[in-house]
Formats: sequence, C-alpha cells, structure tokens
Amino acid sequence: MLIKHRTYDRLFKVKAVLLSYERISLRELEKELEISLSLLSKWRKQYEKSGIEAFCGRGNGYLRVNPVQLKINMLERKAKRSEIKYEILKKGTKYLSKGRLPIYRFIENNEILYSAKKMCIILGIGEKSYHRWKNKFVSETKFRAMQRKEEIISIFFAAKKRYGSYRITKELRNRGHGISRVTVSKYMAELSLHKKSNRKYKITTDSNHNHYIAPNLLNRQFCVKEPSKAWVSDITYIPNIKGFLHLTIVLDLFDRKIIGWSLSSGLTAEMTTIPAWEMAVKNREIKKGLIFHSDRGVQYANKKFTDLVDSSKTVKRSMSQSGNCLDNAVAESFFSTLKRELIYRNKLFTQKQIKMEIFDFIENWYNKERIHSTLNYKTIEEFGKINTL
Repeated sequence: MLIKHRTYDRLFKVKAVLLSYERISLRELEKELEISLSLLSKWRKQYEKSGIEAFCGRGNGYLRVNPVQLKINMLERKAKRSEIKYEILKKGTKYLSKGRLPIYRFIENNEILYSAKKMCIILGIGEKSYHRWKNKFVSETKFRAMQRKEEIISIFFAAKKRYGSYRITKELRNRGHGISRVTVSKYMAELSLHKKSNRKYKITTDSNHNHYIAPNLLNRQFCVKEPSKAWVSDITYIPNIKGFLHLTIVLDLFDRKIIGWSLSSGLTAEMTTIPAWEMAVKNREIKKGLIFHSDRGVQYANKKFTDLVDSSKTVKRSMSQSGNCLDNAVAESFFSTLKRELIYRNKLFTQKQIKMEIFDFIENWYNKERIHSTLNYKTIEEFGKINTL
C-alpha cells in the first residue's frame, strides 16, 4: 500500500530521479520506492529544469530555491545573454551595410559558436529567409536580384514615390551597387513601381498691364558658378478642397535651392512676390550684379515690388519674352516636380494640410534630401559643401 502525505529529502529525490532514467519499467520503481508515478514525473521535470537546486528545502514545492541564489542565477544568465549579444553585434555589424548575402554568410560561418536563431534576431534577419538561403532554395543570382529589389522598394517609398529609374539607379550606385538603369527599370516594372506623373499647368500669369517690362538679361543662361549670381521666380496654383492656393518661389540657379517662397489665397504682390522676396534676401545675401528673372506678370511688374527690388541698388531685373515659358524653364521645372511628386495622385488636401505638405516638401525634402540631376545626382546640401570649400 502506498504511503500518503510523506515528505522526502533532497538525496532521496535525486536518487529516485536517477533510478528512473536507468529502469525500463517505472511501475517496478513505483512499487520499490513506494511513490506514485505522478510524483516521480513531477520530480523528473524539476530535475531536468534546475538540477539538484530544484530540491532545496523540504516538501514537494516546485523550484524551492534560495531567493538570493535564484537572483544570482538570474543575473548570471542575463549577463551571459548580454555578453553573447555584444559579441554577435561586434562581429556582425560590419556586414549590415553590405546587404543580406554577407550577413547570411556570417551567420552560417558562426553557427558553431552561436545559435542561428539568436544571430538572426540580433541582426534583424528573418530566420526562415536565412534557412531558405542556407538550404539553397534560392540561387545566389536570384537572391542578389531579390536584395536589389528590396533596396529599390526602400528608396522608392523613402522618396514618397517621387523617384524614377534614373534617380534610383544613382542612389543604388551611391550605396555600392553596380547596376544599370535598364535593370532598375525592369525591376521597377516587375514590382509595379511608377513615379507620379505630370499634368498640364493652369496659367496664372497676367501680363496684360502697362507696368515696366525688363529685358531678358538671363537669356536662358541657367548654369551659374556661384551663389546669388542669378535668381529666378515664378507663381503657380495649388489645388485644394476649397479651390486654389498660389505658391510663389525664388530659386537660386547656382544650387537650385528654394531660398524664398510664399503660399497665399490671393494673387496680389503683397501676398505673393513680396513675402517670397523678403524670405529670399533673409536666407541668402544679395551680391552685386545679381540677376533677378521672372515672367511679365503684374505681381513682378507692379510699382511696389519693383521699388522693393530696386532698393538694393545692385539687382538687375530680367523678364521672359511674352508667352515663352522656356525663358523661365528652371522655375517651371520645379513646379512640375512639386506637382508630380506631391500633388498629383493624392486626394485633395485641405488648406491646412496643403500648407504643412508644401513646407515639408520644400524645406525638408527638396532642399535637403532630394537628389538633383542638374547637381550630378547630389542633394543641394552635398553640392553646397563640395562647391563652397
């Protein structure tokens, strides 16, 4: 008959567990030691998890370990995990910027030291993807194509769908990928990635007036070699839920930076050209002989704006020929970029939203992050650092 409510010391429990591993039939051991199979099974689980530490103290409680020792054990395990994580990061970090293939090879070469699962987690790699590569489910050529497609997707959406194959190719080459534009274009087609398209402009220029018209001094000389040699300005409309807002910009031809702009609900000089000019002269110093070029719109030809520009006494006024938008092609090109990359293929914004979006586009994206083909596919800030040393 089995004895109930009996207590057992640690030595008895350890011996019982060890004997259970040696015996073929646990029924015989149950009768021999006069313990139940459920109790023996419980001891085995405790022993397999914590060794003899599982049997500290009296009674059959689960994991009766000294609290101080338990905390020490926990801290030691935590320290060991941190040490392993540090080692993996120290050895593997240099491969993170080289793409997934070098990382996969690093994991494969270090599986003898660390578990693949732990390395994948620490290095931010999908464990299933790694094992697919390791088991040769994907060839290296196909994997390289997958890797490049991931890079293309990342660049495309980081640029808010504003980059086409030319700019994405340049960005990939800057990251160390030797890839042709044709290949990038093919991958983009396979991924159904299409940059935002152009639309026709709405005419905002009113040149039917009796104000002074300046000659075309710029004469389409859009390449200049120093800041404040030539500024161009123009006005366009921005659609929104309630109608239209009007965006006026002043752009320096040296680095294509928007140095002044205003967004208004009206088309008077006080709401368009004057605040844009005031921002421009605040952001960039006027140099002697600066050419300020615009169209013949009344906002540029009226007396208030003319007096404001002429007050500097060093600025030369220049205006496009009547009806010839190519004379101010750089400003028109900016508006084309703005509308393609921000306005078109988006739902109409409210006036509050459009003001925030225009600010973000000009100040954060266009002037700082976007690469420009006319600047040899550099950002405005990169171009400025190189050419102002």
